[in-house]
Amino acid sequence: MSRYFYDFHLHSCLSPCGDDDMTPANIAGAATLAGLQIVALTDHNTAKNCPAFLKAAKSYGVIGVAGMELTTAEDIHVVCLFERLEEAMAFSEEVGNHLIKIKNRVEIFGRQQIMDEEDNLLGEEEYLLSNATDISVEEVPELVSRFGGVCWPAHIDRTANGIVSILGVFPEAAKFSCFELHSAEKRDEYEERFAHLKEKTCLIGSDAHYLWDIRDAEDYIELDDEPYSSELVRKRLFEYLRSEK
Repeated sequence: MSRYFYDFHLHSCLSPCGDDDMTPANIAGAATLAGLQIVALTDHNTAKNCPAFLKAAKSYGVIGVAGMELTTAEDIHVVCLFERLEEAMAFSEEVGNHLIKIKNRVEIFGRQQIMDEEDNLLGEEEYLLSNATDISVEEVPELVSRFGGVCWPAHIDRTANGIVSILGVFPEAAKFSCFELHSAEKRDEYEERFAHLKEKTCLIGSDAHYLWDIRDAEDYIELDDEPYSSELVRKRLFEYLRSEK
């Protein structure tokens, strides 16, 4: 078993609220400096910067994971990760069909930039990505699973877009194997409030929108990676994320 320091919740310059310096290559480089070994890119309702990020991460020796932060019809944020890039891109296209279409106003919301692995601008997303979809939170786990992914409610300890703040509870029937906290210090509080969370995997996410938000290596998971290969680590990671305690 080996320790892998991770962050499964970061935004690039494609998210309208993401800083322009959060380019795929900059994120990969900053993650390396922070000592992270597995990093997921999770822009709002799209995975269009994941191809560039996975290439940039590989060049830095970081295991990159393709994902997104989906906004449900209830305005709840859910982190969705995929073992293979092709699955993430297919899911991204599907989510695009469910996104409520409002044109982005750059002067208000910020740019939505699609980059290549060398941080060259390929284009900009026309419609506002931080808007809600028409997918309910109950529908998300099954939909993500159909595309080979795994998902969990994001930053449940935050008032904005957290499942607890919006619903008032973390539903016991919710089909999530994990949950995310922004602050690790709040784990005991939330597991005391909702005892069933003790049966789920607790993950800590930075929700980084700026390079300085990317945290130094602190949170880790342990994976059986012998004989080592990045593909084996990826496979073991998703087995870990799908299994409840």
